[in-house]
Amino acid sequence: MAGTESAPPTGLGKQMMPVPDPHPDVFDRQWPLRVADIDRTGRLRFDAAARHIQDIGSDQLREMGHEETHPLWIVRRTMIDLIRPIEFQDMLRVRRWCSGTSNRWCEMRVRIDGRKGGLMESEAFWININRETQGPARMSEDFLAGLRRTTDVTRLRWKPYLTAGQRDDATEIREYPIRFTDIDLFDHVNNSVYWGVVEDYLSGHPELLAAPLRVTIEHDAPVALGDKLEIIAHVHPAGSTDRFGPELGGRAVTTLTYAVGDEIKAVAALTPR
Repeated sequence: MAGTESAPPTGLGKQMMPVPDPHPDVFDRQWPLRVADIDRTGRLRFDAAARHIQDIGSDQLREMGHEETHPLWIVRRTMIDLIRPIEFQDMLRVRRWCSGTSNRWCEMRVRIDGRKGGLMESEAFWININRETQGPARMSEDFLAGLRRTTDVTRLRWKPYLTAGQRDDATEIREYPIRFTDIDLFDHVNNSVYWGVVEDYLSGHPELLAAPLRVTIEHDAPVALGDKLEIIAHVHPAGSTDRFGPELGGRAVTTLTYAVGDEIKAVAALTPR
């Protein structure tokens, strides 16, 4: 129909909300890129970026005055775009704001800029957790009001973007050992460790870092200390990836399935931008 615009892409091809800057409700902090956060080339790693995303979330929660009322959150999905590498000895500008809400969860954007032009963008789907039941909990009205100052999306729904790969047609299967230091407050493997798996894969496939790269991880079940975690890799060549979204049909997609026995714990997708 004339004058009708097509809907914006969703799923792995979705467009992240631009930073509403300047805006008084965009949380804005700076800190230096330190040696523990870089790879051997000096690039800010994905797992370190995931820790920064967690850290600025804690800082913003404290700044909003809701550290006691909304202390526990579980991430369901995180999408990170490596647009231009951020390199060692740079200063990071980290900004966080809400891009969508519901009563029990929200999507939060984090943009990480380096002063030298490096850039990583992210969006994460966070679920507010009740301390006693360990299940999703309704957010308070004043907390929601603060989040909604940067978005008009108030009926956010969960929709998975990824499906697990099978062992019988895997490109490779590798065991990933779980360490005591990987375990967090919930007695589960911390979110950032899943991104360490991505970095481990990238170390053997550096060609994926030659161009901007989007990595998405969806969590299905927690990994615990003592679990035998295996990473099941699949490479889907360009022309075979329309199932990830019509806009991805011409791009290769690599998936990493995190499995403990027959139980799927998480799925990651690596997609050139």
